[in-house]
Amino acid sequence: EVQLVESGGGLVQAGGSLRLSCAASGFTFNKYGMTWVRQAPGKGLEWISAIDAAGDGTNYAESVKGRFTISRDNALNTVYLQMNSLKPEDTAVYYCNAKVVGNEYWGQGTQVTVSS
Repeated sequence: EVQLVESGGGLVQAGGSLRLSCAASGFTFNKYGMTWVRQAPGKGLEWISAIDAAGDGTNYAESVKGRFTISRDNALNTVYLQMNSLKPEDTAVYYCNAKVVGNEYWGQGTQVTVSS
């Protein structure tokens, strides 16, 4: 059974930093790319960042480019999202996502709240 468990969210002041983690299990982690997506209050899902299976290739939404860094540790089956220079508009529930053998999987999400 594929499982994705996010952690690391919390309340932080604008300009602060947080590091999110997503622990994966139930599939061969080092063969699949991973994605972070967020949902702000009252808004739809927003794609944030993606990383390829080896961790060599990354992509970012313009809204977070230069402030967020995605990485992964294939030995620990974990993907990370380092978030710096946080802004109130980064307030959202953050989800990690994996597409495994044609199926899409989501974690339960972790809340990030940035106060001004």
